Amino acid sequence: MKDTFREQLTSIPYFRALLRAVEARFYDGIELPSPTLDLGCGDGHFASLAFDRHLDVGLDPWLEPLQEAAHRDVYRLVTAAEGARMPFPEGYFASAVSNSVLEHIADVEAVLKDLARVMQQGARFVFCVPNHRFPEMLSVGRIFDTLNLKGLGEAYRRFFNRISRHQHCDPPDVWQSRLQKSGFIIDSWWDYFSPGSLRVLEWGHYLGLPSWLSRQLFGRWILVASDWNLALTRKFLQPYYSRNPKDELGAYTFYITRRI
Repeated sequence: MKDTFREQLTSIPYFRALLRAVEARFYDGIELPSPTLDLGCGDGHFASLAFDRHLDVGLDPWLEPLQEAAHRDVYRLVTAAEGARMPFPEGYFASAVSNSVLEHIADVEAVLKDLARVMQQGARFVFCVPNHRFPEMLSVGRIFDTLNLKGLGEAYRRFFNRISRHQHCDPPDVWQSRLQKSGFIIDSWWDYFSPGSLRVLEWGHYLGLPSWLSRQLFGRWILVASDWNLALTRKFLQPYYSRNPKDELGAYTFYITRRI
């Protein structure tokens, strides 16, 4: 079997690798009939490890990552376009995914509306996003709160959401309202990524500086992508990856929805 966790660790910073490896497990067993759209596909890295087939279309407004996605040979077609103005006819797609993308889009309602337009009736749309617990559970913010420095705590949360490019960190009822207005219903959802896992992700943004430097200097997040070099990192992260990924206090939510 493909070791998705290892493949993530050897190609992207460890904190992102943990989150993406956890998310990739959720797609096992979910039927995604063709043609399938990857909305906000970025560089195609996640799709290349999470799915065992080519997806039909990878769509993203940013050209640089889209060019990388084309070189990965993940999609049958890569398309540069805004999610609110997709160049496809009504009812074209039989399924769609969007992995940790919608939280970055300010006018997400417009994107959901156009997504509904290009999807077939009854087509499945699967996505995941950070929820309302994400800013609440950030450890540095909580430290400030404990010291009765709540203003600094809120400032830190705003800072972290800004560097994470988050436009939305909302609970399921907010997403349910958005989806219903756009023509979707939620079939199932669950929270995931425990408070401990979120701390790993939070501090990874700072401790992952060497990976950022490697990317800038050599074009690779992991300079030495070998098992021996990453053995301690994997040993540290393995308990977070191996435990039940669903967590009622999780900072992210996974949704399986359907076009009405």
